[in-house]
Amino acid sequence: MMRFMKALFVFPLHFALQIFNLCFWGGLIIVLGIVKLIPLTFLRQTINPVIANFEIAFGVCSISLLKFFNRINIDYQVTSELSKDQWYLVTVNHRSYLDVILVMDFAYQRIPAPKFFLKKELIWLPVIGLGAWALDMPFMQRFSKAQITKNPNLAGKDIETTRKKCKKYKSTPTTVVNFAEGTRFTLAKHQEKQSPYTHLLRPKAAGLAFTLNTMGEQFTELLDITLIYPENEGHPMMDMLCGRMKRIIIDVTSVPISNDLRGNYDIDEDFKAYFQQWLNRLWANKDRCITSYLNVQDSTAP
Repeated sequence: MMRFMKALFVFPLHFALQIFNLCFWGGLIIVLGIVKLIPLTFLRQTINPVIANFEIAFGVCSISLLKFFNRINIDYQVTSELSKDQWYLVTVNHRSYLDVILVMDFAYQRIPAPKFFLKKELIWLPVIGLGAWALDMPFMQRFSKAQITKNPNLAGKDIETTRKKCKKYKSTPTTVVNFAEGTRFTLAKHQEKQSPYTHLLRPKAAGLAFTLNTMGEQFTELLDITLIYPENEGHPMMDMLCGRMKRIIIDVTSVPISNDLRGNYDIDEDFKAYFQQWLNRLWANKDRCITSYLNVQDSTAP
């Protein structure tokens, strides 16, 4: 009963403050994004670092609110030295909308502000859509096999978007983030997609492969980030807003980017098969990592 009463009080206040934080920083980003439409190169070069800092500030403030309303321990496990002056490609498992904010907060004073691959539908979300547009994030539109069969010209549209955006990222240190599963994990999706992993959905290789082929020589390394909510796996975002979040584990593993990970995924069938096998092995290791952390959590529970 006391837990319910606490959530009844915490949720509206915490939610309102998170929305204010989003609107404040998002509003600033959108205004400067509109200014960037003025066709002056020096203006864009001046504004881009500013709005990148605003993105990080949003994530840091959001996580500060999370810590204020939740008795929480955020456990960072990082295996390599990081720098804001390098380029990184990041893969992340996807459990909650909270994942995006955690990656932004993690980037603070560690790596450049992240650019997320987003579903095209998100551009219509208030503040978020225009904010992502102003930050030059790629919006990906996925088509079903039936749609591509009906209109073959739709094939490769996502890849062309990836190529265009990656060209923009070559001049300034950037973190490119790919949620390879393409959608948030739920038990229903896990069963529907017949995932071979215990805690993950099947990863999609195309976006990652084309990003590596376009910018592979610039990336310092690939960061494989595993997000785990040991006591709040069901509804992390709602638990966070209600003050029920207990612990978050952010495991960051450095993966070397070798030359054999760069190839023409679209037409080279041998490379395509090789890259899918490599990504599946990466995902299997990630799945074992999650299982290991959860088993430790269970063994230490009172």
